[in-house]
Formats: sequence, structure tokens, C-alpha cells
Amino acid sequence: MLETSARLLRLLSLLQSRRDWTSTELADRLDVTTRTVRKDVDRLRALGYPIDARPGVAGGYRLGAGGSLPPLLLDDEEAVAVAIGLRTAASHPISGLGETSVRALAKLQQILPARLRHRVSAFGSHLLAVPSSEPRVDPDVLTHIAAACRDHERLRFDYRAHAGAASRRDVEPYRLVSDRRRWYLLAWDTDRADWRTFRADRVDPVTPNGPRFRPRDLPPDAETAEWVRHGLSRATWRYRARVVVHAPAAHVRARLPVPVDVAALGDDRCAFEPGSDHPEMLALHLGLLDADFDIVDAPELADALRRIARRYQRAADGADAL
Repeated sequence: MLETSARLLRLLSLLQSRRDWTSTELADRLDVTTRTVRKDVDRLRALGYPIDARPGVAGGYRLGAGGSLPPLLLDDEEAVAVAIGLRTAASHPISGLGETSVRALAKLQQILPARLRHRVSAFGSHLLAVPSSEPRVDPDVLTHIAAACRDHERLRFDYRAHAGAASRRDVEPYRLVSDRRRWYLLAWDTDRADWRTFRADRVDPVTPNGPRFRPRDLPPDAETAEWVRHGLSRATWRYRARVVVHAPAAHVRARLPVPVDVAALGDDRCAFEPGSDHPEMLALHLGLLDADFDIVDAPELADALRRIARRYQRAADGADAL
């Protein structure tokens, strides 16, 4: 019985490690016959594991999704990684995820061996989560969007633009993209007949979803993510400016808080066009570049720089007088 139980655990571990297995591959790994593999698969099914079988010479087995969550096998490194991930998720800007992560972590730590609990505790005792001011996303909204992307269903939602304008959108959803602690939806806007990027925290889904659609061709995921980031850098801000920086383009890209197109003008000069709803915010970000710069045709930004410069000068003069 112990030998059979150990073999079942080994079989389950193999099924979880790869999507598809043939009967012969599993039999070789377990050093048993294919008939024994079939019997062990039936035992796992009786325990609630949804294992799909494909008939034929090239047939095999695949661990599928069922109506309930069966036990999940994790090795030591995987268990530690999950526990640390749950601790980190407690400070994620998805509303409700922190509380859920804490509950899941409590269940996991209850069954962790002492040697693994010590490793996780060592990480937690030196982890300080800095409170984030980023807008929080309802996890139900993310899962609703993800399901619509997966099932190729039209998605309808009320949307708040960055300037506050509200609109009803009807889109074909394709990808959820996570970038710098924010979530974005890449979709084909049916009313505007063009691709659009929407911030997930500004999406309020309208149910039920629309009809299914035939997916359009998309570039590879890496190119899609880069396309979304490029679109974010060209967002419609209230204020924009052209800035020439006396530093290499790589230096400027590394210091910007969001991705922006930076054009090299030589080895030690570059230019870009940042944007913001407030010129003071633009001025503060430019001050963090740690390089000299010139601004072109941006009187609001020039005024903001003068105000901030005078404020900093007064603070410096006051410090010298103490």
C-alpha cells in the first residue's frame, strides 16, 4: 500500500509538471507497465483529480481543471516561492488581494515543514512593504476581463478617461498587460474601428458580455506589450513639452518613472516629449533626471520650474542661516 501511495504521488507530480504525457512515458518514469499507469490514473480520478485521456497510439494523459480544487503537490522550492509570493501580494494594488493572500498564506504555513517555515519567516522579518498610492483594481474586474479575452466575447463597460470624461465602450478584448503596478486592457474598439488601451482600474463592466467574435491577428506577446507601452507614453496629457537633455538616451530612459520614447541626438544629448496633467509634476520629474536640460515651447513648464527653483532657493538660504 505504501509503495502504491508513493507511486500515485509521483504520478501526480509528473502530470503537474508537464501538459501532456503518453502512457509509455509515464510507465518508463515510474518503472511500471502501461496497465499499472491506467489503474493509477483511475485511482487519482477517484480522489477528485480531473485527468483527461486521449485514445489511440499517440494518446496519453493530461491533468485538467475540475469542479473542485484537489490537493496540489509542491516541492520545497515551489512551496517557499508560493509563500513569499503571497507575502508580497499582500501589498499589491489589486483591492482585496491582500486579505485573500493573508488567508492563503496562513493555510500554507500551517502545513509547511519547520525547515521551510524558517526560510519564509526569515524573508518576512526583513520585508517592509511601502504603502502605495496607486489606484486599486477590483480582482473581479480583472478576472471578468481575462475571461472575455479567453472566450473571445465582446466586452461592454463604462469607462472613465484620465480627464474624468465618462463613456460606454463596446470592444473586442485581447490582452491584459501589467506595467509598473498598473493593469491595462488592449482591445479593438468597435465604435472607433481602431485599437485602444484602457486602464483596468477605470473599467466598470456591464453584464452580460456581448456575442463571440473572430479574433484578429496580433503580433507576438513581446511586441504587443511594447506596443501598449508605446501607446501609454503617447497618452493625451493636458500639458506636454519637448525637452532636450544633455545626457545619453540610456541615462534618461533609466530615470523616467514611465516608458517614454527618447531620441538620441548624439552620444551625450537626447530629446523626448513628456506629458502630465500638471506642469509642476513635469518639473519635478525633470529634476530627477540628474542632468542639465532645455525646454522648447512650454511656457507653463517654464513657470513651474521658476516657482520650484525659488522655493528650493529659499529653503537652501534658510538652511545656511541656521
